[in-house]
Amino acid sequence: MDYFPAALENLVEQFAKLPGVGRKSAQRLAFYILDQPEQAAQDFAAALLDAKTSIGCCPACQNLTDGDGACAICASSKRDHSVVCVVADPKDVVAMERSREYRGVYHVLHGVISPMNHVGPDDLRIAQLVERVSAGGIEEVIMATNPDTEGETTAMYLSRLLKPFGVRTTRLAYGIPVGSHLEFADDATLMRALEGRREI
Repeated sequence: MDYFPAALENLVEQFAKLPGVGRKSAQRLAFYILDQPEQAAQDFAAALLDAKTSIGCCPACQNLTDGDGACAICASSKRDHSVVCVVADPKDVVAMERSREYRGVYHVLHGVISPMNHVGPDDLRIAQLVERVSAGGIEEVIMATNPDTEGETTAMYLSRLLKPFGVRTTRLAYGIPVGSHLEFADDATLMRALEGRREI
């Protein structure tokens, strides 16, 4: 836009590239940065660069970690290393850890199989998972990908791939959310709830 200086327009465009940030939100963020003291803006820029250069992937689980070493979960002797929970993204690890119930380790795929988006098995961290399982010591692999088409496809593909290794492959149960009502549940959710029922 002609009424924005070129540097400000560039900043707005960079913010607008972030997921979930539209043009107006990008403008608000850009003006917020300009209103901050210079040191605050430098700290923000330094944090961005530091995160980009210092964060890598754990060689075991592919989760995000500092440098090239193992992440805190893989390095912990308190975790059950015989159970691996497979998730699509690092943010899914955070969601699982919030429950404080899971005590195993993880494997992060960094995406799901999605032919529509040109993402195939070779684009994911599947080879590393197969390598971990083939090395032995893993008794169960829990598929914790989202219950959508891509997540289900990825889980089915992985379960077939891991079958020859003789490990137990399970899927997270899905069904009626706690606190909701049956009348608002869709057909697929009700079907999953019936399939995943257990004795009480």
